[in-house]
Amino acid sequence: MKPYLLPLLALAGTFAFCTAAEAQRNPTEPVRPAALADTMSVHGRVTDASTGQGLPGVTVLVKGTSTGVSTNHDGSYSLALPGQHRTLVFSFIGYTTVEKTVPATRELNVALRADQKQLSEVVVTGGALQGKVAGVHIGRSERVKGDAAKARVMIRGANSQASQPYYPAPQPVPGEGESYASIQENGFHSTRKDPLSTFSIDVDAASYSNVRRFLQQGQLPPRDAVRVEEMINYFQYDFPQPTGADPFSVTTELAGCPWNPAHQLVQVALQGRQVATDKLPPANLVFLVDVSGSMYGADRLGLVQAGLRLLVKELRPQDRVALVVYAGAAGLVLPPTPGSKRGEILRAIDNLQAGGSTAGGAGLRLAYQVARDNFQKDGNNRVVLATDGDFNVGEQSDDAMERLVVQERESGVFLTVLGVGQGNLQDKKMELLADKGNGNYAYLDNLDEARRVLVRQFGGTLFTLAKDVKLQVEFNPARVREYRLIGYENRALAAEDFNNDRKDAGELGAGHTVTALYEVVPVGAPVLVDKLKYQAGAAEKPAPVSADLLTVKMRYKEPQGSKSQLLERTLRGPAIPVERASENLRFAASVAQFGMLLRESDYRGEATFGATAKLAETARGTDAEGYRAEFVRLVKAAEGLRPGAESYGAR
Repeated sequence: MKPYLLPLLALAGTFAFCTAAEAQRNPTEPVRPAALADTMSVHGRVTDASTGQGLPGVTVLVKGTSTGVSTNHDGSYSLALPGQHRTLVFSFIGYTTVEKTVPATRELNVALRADQKQLSEVVVTGGALQGKVAGVHIGRSERVKGDAAKARVMIRGANSQASQPYYPAPQPVPGEGESYASIQENGFHSTRKDPLSTFSIDVDAASYSNVRRFLQQGQLPPRDAVRVEEMINYFQYDFPQPTGADPFSVTTELAGCPWNPAHQLVQVALQGRQVATDKLPPANLVFLVDVSGSMYGADRLGLVQAGLRLLVKELRPQDRVALVVYAGAAGLVLPPTPGSKRGEILRAIDNLQAGGSTAGGAGLRLAYQVARDNFQKDGNNRVVLATDGDFNVGEQSDDAMERLVVQERESGVFLTVLGVGQGNLQDKKMELLADKGNGNYAYLDNLDEARRVLVRQFGGTLFTLAKDVKLQVEFNPARVREYRLIGYENRALAAEDFNNDRKDAGELGAGHTVTALYEVVPVGAPVLVDKLKYQAGAAEKPAPVSADLLTVKMRYKEPQGSKSQLLERTLRGPAIPVERASENLRFAASVAQFGMLLRESDYRGEATFGATAKLAETARGTDAEGYRAEFVRLVKAAEGLRPGAESYGAR
């Protein structure tokens, strides 16, 4: 027996095991407890019946369960309903508790009425509340109105013998307590002095769903939370499938730049080969779930459990799944189990409970060990880490975690990171782990995002077509005077790294698309930098549009390969007006423009929120799943949140 199969007393109380009766059940007998039935999501808003104003901090519980959330600052909420439960209980200090059945529309708005009998005394003079009063949790995100800096709440309920004073905690600043890597935005480069642009691809999409979380809560995201390339690559585009032996196709396009009419926009895009789920190689998956105390809540561990349940439904008999958890220590909850035994896998997921400190390093080591011990040579070997990134036991520093993951990736095991939670989200650490672990990073802000990542994009998220994918673009100085890569700041590589097969780069999953945009200054356009007095240079003579604008080279390796293969494409021809460009370029440009507005980029030019929404509207295409329509709504929401937006034309 392997040592990690031994019972770990350090994990006692962290998760519950099956009862003896369940353990004696015939393993071939199908198991479908009520709690494991299909989930559905519900959303709505809770208001004061007399004023119509939104009520923050209302407790919304699924009747008969411990699943619940608190309403946001404007009274809004969203919640995943476990099993067949369809009744919600709305309770708030000073208001009558209400029970409502979720309608078929999945939108449930509730108006609460004040109930003076519930309270003997409530004195509020302002601030934010924190604590637990008469069984009601009051969190930092909940506010009470008033001019004073402090609040004192005294509750005398039916079960209380004395008034209990509670004092406010400071209202959190958006992103406070969360960690994001600093971004120094790319600037323009002179083609004559620096003709090569080299970078690693990035298929992560965590930044977009995280930005969405802020905007839907009525807050602007921190600037460093906005990674423009991840926002662009969140969306699927209609690029052609590869036709040859290479695992991806390459598409290039040249058009006018929407935020600077004197400049041009270059799109370089990769389209990974679509692979039907039943054609994917066998999967050796290890779910590594953070069950520390910081993961408590429906938007954290509860959301992870709901997402993993959805993923389990996609498993095939040839797939195998193990479940490792970590809190104060790490342990194996479920040994490698065939996908045909869904009941066993679902029970293990359902029994997880949060509590304790966070030994992230120990959890990663154990998960990789389990994956290595069950390695499938021609299969998909992957650790799926679900966490808020708040590691506080063992390896804590980014450098220590990077060394651990870099060492482990040599085994051929890939890494997928699923981020959850808010207020202490360690985005910087999770992005680093995915980057260094030959993997991808997604942020789950709701159950639909979990379904998108783990079900709709099952192959792209969990199956790698090509690893260490690098791009190197060489610009022709006869047509391009300056260029700027939009985004990819933390994926930049030195020119010599392109041909170095030991240099790590990004991975491309089945069906994934990767889009890179360059803003270029054509020869003959107004200069950005004055000509140098003491430098002798050739006079600018624009080349004809039939000449090459650029050459793009790509290197990639097979998933278990060590030697890279080279592809090369050229782009020539005139720049077409942006309104006549493809839907792919126009929509990608609108997302890039939105990212620059959120970051208040020095390069946003004439961009406005209104123009961004209009450009995106013209490029929505079929939009079967509604993500592009949602993007337009987010642009309009951000416009109303930006202080002093009129100063730079964001109307």
